[in-house]
Formats: sequence, C-alpha cells, structure tokens
Amino acid sequence: MIRIGLISMAHMHAYSYARALLTMDERARIAGVFDPDPERGQKAAEQFGSQYFGDLQGLLSKADAVIICSENSLHMEYTLASAAAGCHVLCEKPIATNEEDALRMIAACDQAGVKLQIAFPVRFAAPMQRAKELLDANAIGDILCIKGTNHGQMPGGWFVDQELSGGGAVMDHTVHVVDLIRWFLGKEVVSMYAEVDTMLYDVDIDDCGMLSMELEGGIFATQDPSWSRPRTFPTWGDVLLDIVGTEGILRVDAFAQGLTVFDDQERQVVQHSWAEDMDMLLIADFLHSIETDAPPSVSGYDGLQAMRAALAAYESARQQKVVSVAK
Repeated sequence: MIRIGLISMAHMHAYSYARALLTMDERARIAGVFDPDPERGQKAAEQFGSQYFGDLQGLLSKADAVIICSENSLHMEYTLASAAAGCHVLCEKPIATNEEDALRMIAACDQAGVKLQIAFPVRFAAPMQRAKELLDANAIGDILCIKGTNHGQMPGGWFVDQELSGGGAVMDHTVHVVDLIRWFLGKEVVSMYAEVDTMLYDVDIDDCGMLSMELEGGIFATQDPSWSRPRTFPTWGDVLLDIVGTEGILRVDAFAQGLTVFDDQERQVVQHSWAEDMDMLLIADFLHSIETDAPPSVSGYDGLQAMRAALAAYESARQQKVVSVAK
C-alpha cells in the first residue's frame, strides 16, 4: 500500500487526482493533505476522508510519495523537501517557472533516489495512445509538419499572477502540446518564433499567442495555446493535432470521446464523457512506476524540455525574432 501525500490544493487538478486515488484503495491511500491555506486544506482533507497537516514535514513523515499541485513557483521548494524526505514526486505541470529551478528538482530527486514524474495526463487519453501507435507504425510516412491547439478557459486566480504562475496562457497550455509532439516523434524543438499578447481579458498576463516551432529533422509545428474558450466550454482544453506525413494526415482530438449536451432549460453546455479518465490513468501509471521500480514514463527531463519551449516562446515574443531552444 503506497501512502500518497497531497501537497497543496491550489491547482484544480488536485481534486481529480485525489478522486482517482480513492478508487485505488487496494494500491494506495491518501496519507494526508498539506496546504499553506488552512481553510482550503482542511476542507479537502475532510472531503477525501484524510488528515490535514499544517506542517509539510508532518505530512512527509507519513508518506511514501506526494502529488504536488501548488502554484507553479512553489514546485521546486516542495519537490526538494519531498526528495529530502525520501518521497517520490508527481508534480503538476509546468515543472517549474525557470530552468534553474527545474534542474534543481531533477538533480535533487536523482540524488535522493526517488522518482520525479511530471503530470502530463493528455498522453494517457485513448486517442493520443492510438495516435502514438499509428505514428510508431509509420502509418502516415515521414512527418512533415504538425498543427496543434490547446485552447481553454481563462482560469483566473493565481494563474494570472506572473510571480506565482511564471506565465499566462502560453506557459499554461504550450507544455501539453510540446510534450505530446516530443513523445510522438522523439524529436526536440530546436527553434521558436512566437507572438504573445493580452487581447481577450482584462488581466496583467498573456491570454493568447501563436507559436511556430522547428523540430529536429526540419519538421515544423504550430500551436495556439490561447485562453479563448468561454465559461460554458465543456472541457478544460481542446487538445487537437493535425499531423501531416508524406503518406497521409492524422487528426487526433484528446476530448473526442464524449457527448455534448446543449441544455436551454439550464442555460448551460455540458459534455458527458465516455472516455477513460486520463487523470486516473496518470495516477495509475505513477503508482506502477513506484511498485515496479520502473523509470517514470513522463520524466523530469520531459517536463524541462516542455517548459524550455514555453520560455523560448516568451523570449521570442520579447525579441520579436526566432530564438533557439535549449536541449
């Protein structure tokens, strides 16, 4: 039985991950909740039938692994503390808000001999799994280019606080698509040109952008990561990819497995999904890596490379020119 500690409920995905853990009571249990916001932490602990810890070390002493869903800027602090306590780490994306923090997180977990996995649940969506199989089988020939989107709602709160989030829509949504592209093709982003702006909301952070990337081997990819979907949009994103090869085109939609209901009486739009829960599959994968002592399927390095692409987009927009992406 793996004891999982929840570190901060600041990110909305924390609740989905906690619900997933409750379905896996033969493999894991929630050891407790730490949150610097006592009201939020106590409420979550009560909701999930667990104990609230006002002290991080108190939780770490009771856990084998942790799930970190804090504000992005606190990922490093919590990861380093968890690694020092011998706890495996599943960290919400992006891995960090700057390269130095990300590298320290990776090094700390390596030195402590604990696993560091980054939360990229879209990899586990059935359409993406099938797309990966087709691409590995060379079903559409040599890849020429990719057009991607990850539109979503403007989340508000700490997401629009530069100091806490490290960036707006580009930071929030670029990393998902870049991670998928790297996973699909096994190639790194080598250069980036981006237009980044605030056009949709009255916020002091970017809410829209358009990215053009060159990958190893001369493959081009574009992505729109904008917070351009209304409050009634039925999912948190619309991860869509058109992958063009020499032998065909593969179109994949991470959220296609659902029925959209337009309810005039309730004045709302609701999507009833019949897909497997990608968050649950992510948690199951994390547990499997601990149980079998296997390397994380989504490593700290994967998180680093996705974050580097997002940071390069901001730098390109600032300089108004193509910039290189570190690897």
